[in-house]
Amino acid sequence: MDAGITREPWSLRLLAKKQGGGSAIQAGEYELPKSLNLQQFLHRIVNGIGQIDVRVTVLEGWTFSQMRSALAEAEKLNHETINWSDAQIMEAMGQPGVHPEGQFYPDTYYYRANDSDLVIYRKAHDLMQKKLADVWQQRQPGIQIETPYEALILASIIEKETWVPEEQPRVAGVFMNRLKKGMRLQTDPTVIYGVGAAYDGDITRQHLKTDTPYNTYTRSGLTPTPISLPGEDSLLAAVDPEKTDAYYFVAMGGGRHKFSKTLEEHNRAVRKYILGKSE
Repeated sequence: MDAGITREPWSLRLLAKKQGGGSAIQAGEYELPKSLNLQQFLHRIVNGIGQIDVRVTVLEGWTFSQMRSALAEAEKLNHETINWSDAQIMEAMGQPGVHPEGQFYPDTYYYRANDSDLVIYRKAHDLMQKKLADVWQQRQPGIQIETPYEALILASIIEKETWVPEEQPRVAGVFMNRLKKGMRLQTDPTVIYGVGAAYDGDITRQHLKTDTPYNTYTRSGLTPTPISLPGEDSLLAAVDPEKTDAYYFVAMGGGRHKFSKTLEEHNRAVRKYILGKSE
């Protein structure tokens, strides 16, 4: 910045007052040319020209709690909501009483230094509502979900099962088959979500047997709320599932799965890929 600007702040205030733009100065960090007179400088900071963008990334499959942690650690952000409850944030989104999980779209968000974290929450919230409304218009007729919120719940489960886009519609197809037949979803990520902070990285038989509102081994149907922040591929898979005769799948590693039509086939796959036993 030109030395004359920093050494004579009174001249900047005087010029701003004279031109009637003092109250419109946009706070933030600026990248400025080396040669800049006072009037040019004022024009830039009043109009936000040259402001440096900062970014924060919210990953697909994160929980809302993880999103809050990321924003709390984001640099140069005004952490206005750091001591707010989840309920207070949702009230600020215009959705009082709504559970926050799944309501925010995972993406990279740009902001200016000293912006409130509410700016990011609002962008992410508005974008998720738009994405969900758009994919709901693309839903297959006759699928086993009846509302956009149910689609959001299913998408959040799909997101936690696999991050491989080409497998997500097939995973959705398996879930649709099970729902249609009245079978429980029996998906581990829902159990883990229900365990909450007590989960230490290893899912146990006791976890599978312990009933919570999110345990799809002990309860039928979808979970009461989403369990993660799903991306667009998972949202699309939830409303446009692949038609498949599979009712089971087991992880093979690398986000991929072995799909099976019968329980016998599935048990063989479990022995091979989970227990490491040959036929």
